Amino acid sequence: MTKQNLSNAKSCVNPTMFMVEKPPPSPPPPRGSYINNISRKTLVKINGDPRIMTSWVDSMRASSPTHHMSTNLYEDKTSWMMRGTVRKLARYFPTAIVSGRCRDKVYNFVQLAELYYAGSHGMDIKGPSKGSKNSKKGTQAVLFQPASKFLPMIIEVYKELLDKTKSIEGVRVENNKFCVSVHFRCVDEKKWGELSQQVSLVLKEYPKLKLCQGRKVLEIRPIIKWDKGKALQFLLQSLGYAKCNDVFPIYIGDDRTDEDAFKVLRERRQGLGILVSKTPKDTHASYSLQEPSEVMKFLLLLVEWKRLSLRKQSKIQKQLEDIASLKY
Repeated sequence: MTKQNLSNAKSCVNPTMFMVEKPPPSPPPPRGSYINNISRKTLVKINGDPRIMTSWVDSMRASSPTHHMSTNLYEDKTSWMMRGTVRKLARYFPTAIVSGRCRDKVYNFVQLAELYYAGSHGMDIKGPSKGSKNSKKGTQAVLFQPASKFLPMIIEVYKELLDKTKSIEGVRVENNKFCVSVHFRCVDEKKWGELSQQVSLVLKEYPKLKLCQGRKVLEIRPIIKWDKGKALQFLLQSLGYAKCNDVFPIYIGDDRTDEDAFKVLRERRQGLGILVSKTPKDTHASYSLQEPSEVMKFLLLLVEWKRLSLRKQSKIQKQLEDIASLKY
């Protein structure tokens, strides 16, 4: 079964999670069909073997299509319109942004204090200082950094990668606090082999770090059992929703690293994942959208649904109060 579209409009957003109060009656559809043969996440140990290096470059090429532009929130022209939509959403639902970027960078871009932010693929989580108005009573302000002991090592690797890759035109090395990202979107494909070799030379000196692959980016992260799925579970727990059956988490993402969060929701059998992609992909998500405009339309529909629901509840409450007053 292929993944299902939520609307007929156009589709994405930086990975976002929020909670809706009442789940829909029907369960999510089966997992999407296997159309793309590339694995959701590629973890490769590189030791200089030419065969492994060639395989890694092939994987870089296969997972980095050039036939369409990225749908990353930071690069999309509608990002500020999306920001306004997310602000409206956060008025009614606990809302979090889960990103591979440094949490401070994400916050400085979005600048919405009422959100929860999970940077560095969920390894740096912080919530509103006084908690969200939508969270359970008694919950504390959130601050969680499971990989804090790796900070000095990450800084060392970042500096070494800057030095090792400076001769490769177009490469951009980014320090995302708990991980280092090596962007090769602007690197000539003929230089990918050289780039992967330089990255491997640095990484082999750090056995406690691993190399992960995203869309036109190589990422060096600590070897800990933590990912966006774990971050989602932590946020649900922190908000007091881990054991609630009257909430419906929704997670929207466009990267292979978001599959961990999609998988968590599928295994919980409560909530759903929405993949943002113009092309069919193998995914744990239940539904799909294509572009930021579709995501924005979907979120605005949720906001309107909530507004109407509250208005109806208020009307019913007033009617009940009027009836009660007549009895006396």
